[in-house]
Amino acid sequence: MWREGESSLEKYYNMKAWQLRKMLERREVSASEVLASVLARVEETEETVRAYITLTGDDARKAAEETDLAYRRNEAPGRVAGIPMAVKDVLCTHGIRTTCGSLILKDFVPVYNATVVNTLRREGLTMVGKANMDEFAMGSSTENSAFGPTRNPWDLDRVPGGSSGGSAAAVAAGEAVWALGSDTGGSIRQPASFCGLVGMKPTYGLISRYGLVAFASSLDQIGPITRDVKDCAMLLSLIAGHDPKDSTSLSVDIPDYEEACRGDIKGLKVGVPIELMQEGLTPGVKEAIENSLRLLRELGAEVKEASLPNLDYALSAYYIIAPAEASSNLARYDGVRYGFRAEGAQDIMEMYGKTREQGFGAEVKRRIMLGTYALSAGYYEAYYGQAQKVRTLIVEDFRKAFDDFDVLVSPTAPTPAFRLGEKLEDPLAMYLSDVCTIPVNLAGIPAISIPCGLEDGLPVGLQIMGKVLDEAKLLRVAARIEEAIDFKAVPRLERGVQS
Repeated sequence: MWREGESSLEKYYNMKAWQLRKMLERREVSASEVLASVLARVEETEETVRAYITLTGDDARKAAEETDLAYRRNEAPGRVAGIPMAVKDVLCTHGIRTTCGSLILKDFVPVYNATVVNTLRREGLTMVGKANMDEFAMGSSTENSAFGPTRNPWDLDRVPGGSSGGSAAAVAAGEAVWALGSDTGGSIRQPASFCGLVGMKPTYGLISRYGLVAFASSLDQIGPITRDVKDCAMLLSLIAGHDPKDSTSLSVDIPDYEEACRGDIKGLKVGVPIELMQEGLTPGVKEAIENSLRLLRELGAEVKEASLPNLDYALSAYYIIAPAEASSNLARYDGVRYGFRAEGAQDIMEMYGKTREQGFGAEVKRRIMLGTYALSAGYYEAYYGQAQKVRTLIVEDFRKAFDDFDVLVSPTAPTPAFRLGEKLEDPLAMYLSDVCTIPVNLAGIPAISIPCGLEDGLPVGLQIMGKVLDEAKLLRVAARIEEAIDFKAVPRLERGVQS
């Protein structure tokens, strides 16, 4: 076991949560020792990676001490007790600032916890910090944060993906064992793909959104970012479930997701949507996906082509629906009730304008303007109304596909992680990085991304999509293909390459 002052750290920081839980239960390590290893890693790498906006080391130490005390008393601590976690800074945390990566909320301290945070606190949450993100979750690279970009631990010149890039980078760098993110159009799965991790977007409504600062309310969903499928199942089991505080929360029985990871997939029908396997894929991504399909066949699955004919319109529909909802949700940031207020205004209208001009970043302003235009008189039906009709067609495409297939698979992203700054001046190119993930959010179905290979030393993600509330089957498929792929590559940062 690692002790403070030793020259060689025991690398608890890069272990999986289920491994640490076993070690904690067997008294092979203390929660304080695990946390000390992670905090030492934060001290070593955070200045370079910049995964966090706010570090909460004192909060984490207190939680670790309480966990150790419970074990000494032979009491059963919570199910996440002693396992350091990063929490995306879009989730409200009582007494700890929640910025959403924006200057307009840089000093906002909530007076309540998000439901998922409360749930995990009851289970012994050891929160290392609030993770960096694209401002109000609007972005695919974590370059839009008002607190500076996060870097990818696999290559510090590249992005970690977005908008949950801080959460993914923290786990990949060993600055947390697992993390919570949010996914509106791929913001969990794409960073997981870019950082060589597992990330799940659950069925819309499976996890309470209470206390999740809204971007696009009909699309947002909270989910786990972990090092393997078993950890994903473990965390999902804890945060899923009905919440009366969220009117969109589903009242359904929650299966044992950890148990669901067991079992084979012989005879499983796997569809490969041709619309997601066409132009835009880099050679390495295509090769990694084709290798995954070969392994699925070897595992006994039936793999065939599928078609989702309206997917070509998904990106366009999403970039009308999401900005429209964002323009409505972000109207509350006016400098009156909470958050940043600009100084020097002569009247209230000028104060509104200056506050929003100075407080919001360029991408947020772009989406507010797009959304406001789409909802404006004379254009509502032509844009927002039509986009909702396309959304219905996409839902129907998935329904028909799942009549023939148990799951659908595709790349998570058409490319590996791109370079910092590479797409900042080209919003369309940035938006296209989510072309494979956006349809899932429009349809409200679950999807998981797992690492399936490398291209030029950078991770490639395989996306597995399922029917509404079929997370258990997704986890079983993901667990089997994860075993077959046996992805053992580690980030350059872990190999000692710091730049």
